[in-house]
Amino acid sequence: MKITEVKTFITMPPEATNNYAFVKVSTDEGITGWGECSVGANSVVAVVEELGQTLVGKDPFRIEEHWQNLYNFSHNIRGGVLHMAAISGIDIALWDIKGKALNVPVYELLGGAMRDKFWAYGRFDGKTPDAAVAMAMSWVEQGLTALKGDPFGHQGIFTTVQSERDALAKVEAVRKAVGDDVELLIEVHGRLTPSEAIRLGKQLEQYRPFWYEEPVPPENVDAMARVTANVNIPIATGERIYTKWGFRDLFEKQVIDMAQPDICHAGGILELKKIAAMAETYYVGYCPHNPYGPVNTMAALHVDATCPNFLIQEGGHAPWYRHVVKGEFHYQKDGYFDLPAGVGLGIEMDEEALLKYPAGPIETPSGYMGRYSFASRQQNTWI
Repeated sequence: MKITEVKTFITMPPEATNNYAFVKVSTDEGITGWGECSVGANSVVAVVEELGQTLVGKDPFRIEEHWQNLYNFSHNIRGGVLHMAAISGIDIALWDIKGKALNVPVYELLGGAMRDKFWAYGRFDGKTPDAAVAMAMSWVEQGLTALKGDPFGHQGIFTTVQSERDALAKVEAVRKAVGDDVELLIEVHGRLTPSEAIRLGKQLEQYRPFWYEEPVPPENVDAMARVTANVNIPIATGERIYTKWGFRDLFEKQVIDMAQPDICHAGGILELKKIAAMAETYYVGYCPHNPYGPVNTMAALHVDATCPNFLIQEGGHAPWYRHVVKGEFHYQKDGYFDLPAGVGLGIEMDEEALLKYPAGPIETPSGYMGRYSFASRQQNTWI
């Protein structure tokens, strides 16, 4: 079997608010595989197509070899979100091909399933405590027993007094509304300094959060370590960290309790399996990040099935999936995903639908331009 084409699709289906990028790898035996690389969708496709050209004519089964060649493709562009997203999308598609060719689910190629269900979480976001409670209860009514929310309203890494008050009020209101049997996952998106993260973390402890996610930006491991040492809440991070090398210091310095690699840009299926195994040696939970599309969700579940330290899976709830997936999507039920069925990833994208719903307009990026801005702090706006 030989690879004949690596093709990309960018789409914004009905009900979606962003563009999403998918990868289709074709072979000379008619078996195709689907991957996803929905990070900077309009930019990443050029990287996928450039890397994909190097795979034409090669054996799709040699996944580790292809990963290493793609990662080391150029000394000057190795790593970074676009390069790793492109590799991830191709990697996922190659695993899909291998599973289909061998007539087994991907998880069987990774050591076999350890579980048949996968704990999932919803959200409790909102501009006010009442709005946060309303969203939380909408998920609880669907049977979910874990909810994640970002209660902070400021931008940049210097918080405001009002943002602190609002954040604490939202978490308190949601905890009272859902009771003690629903886990609350506090997300910060790296918008606090270490001292602020410590001060607010101590105040959040009374609400027994399941984790405190990315309380400070992820670039400085020692800054994160300060928070870990001074807050009695499990620390989670990893959605903006790429490859096993990116996670090494976090594990070796024992900075985090939960690792959140994203299959879309950490390196794909095999790299997530390796990161999870590294986390296991430090007794760190493996909790994949995923705010993207249906292929990423399914790919992550195959890895989740095989990891002893898997705890909880993000994503997989978006209604727009039904517009671009052939057949019924594997949505969570009563707070859990079931073990994927079928061979390969167990999902087929509707190519006609992907072409029918082309890329939409790009929104103004939120960015971090105001990260160190005192105007941002004073006005609570970006500059």
